[in-house]
Amino acid sequence: MRPFSAALALSALLALVGSVAPARDIFVNNRSGDDRFTGHQRQTSPDGTGPVRTIEKALRLAQQGDRIQVENTGEPYRESLSLVGRRHSGYSQQPFVLVGNGAVLDGTAPVPPNAWEHCGTARTPGSASSEAWLPVFRFQPPRVQFQQLFLAGRPASCVAASATADQPPKLEPLQWCLHRGYIYFAVERNHLPADYPLSYAARPAGISLLAVQHVVIQDLVIQGFHLDGIHALESCRMVRVLRVTCRGNGRSGIAVGGASLVDIEQGLVGDNGFAQLLTRPCSETHLRNTRLVSNTAPAWVDEGGKVFRDGKEIRGGLDDFAPPNGP
Repeated sequence: MRPFSAALALSALLALVGSVAPARDIFVNNRSGDDRFTGHQRQTSPDGTGPVRTIEKALRLAQQGDRIQVENTGEPYRESLSLVGRRHSGYSQQPFVLVGNGAVLDGTAPVPPNAWEHCGTARTPGSASSEAWLPVFRFQPPRVQFQQLFLAGRPASCVAASATADQPPKLEPLQWCLHRGYIYFAVERNHLPADYPLSYAARPAGISLLAVQHVVIQDLVIQGFHLDGIHALESCRMVRVLRVTCRGNGRSGIAVGGASLVDIEQGLVGDNGFAQLLTRPCSETHLRNTRLVSNTAPAWVDEGGKVFRDGKEIRGGLDDFAPPNGP
């Protein structure tokens, strides 16, 4: 019986190994791609096997253990992505991988020029004369709990506003604040808001993960989302975030929810509104050679869970955090 049992066990093991399909590369290019293509080739081909245009389409084509290769075309990918369940999971030796190649995933939308209304003035730095006062304008975005304002594709300089104050804080030219549901912005002399390439956080989250395991997200810039750059919502295991920059998101750069295990390696997280890193109960987050820049919000807001820095557990949140040698 023993040789027969051993042979049966070996056959079962070989069948299990054989059931892991070879990883496929699915290519994405938001300039030359087409969502009618199969995504099997990096270059456009007459047979329709070239890259798809959107990452969302690539996710619909993907199977367990595949790799999505996002071409960095210099043009941001303006999408919100969801990775859910087994289809967007991998295996211990063959993770599901989203490779950004330095591309930008952007959640902003232009502020309509006619949305601004004049509401006050700001003082020119270093001047006390009445002629030095410059206009302040405001507009009300559709989502007001968390927000960001971008100037020429980068987070604009933000001034914290008190929730109990009747008026917004004083602003210098090109500064902004969020106060009682409005974005306030101070312009330069002889300028109007329409003179600037201004955008706000329109989409809810950059990458949302739910019930996935063995996932790698790497070499991507995620910015301008109303809530979080990356949000591991629930039951996400063995998620690795590698060389990812999360900046200028309304709530947090990275949020780790219940029963999720996330490794953040060689990352840069800053300019986010409420927290650079936000953790929830029953989660576990490991930080390795990652910088959390507390320029606009605390480095880590602790709402539960465990956080480890280079293998050592830390508690109670962080006002600032940078690794010894930088990311």
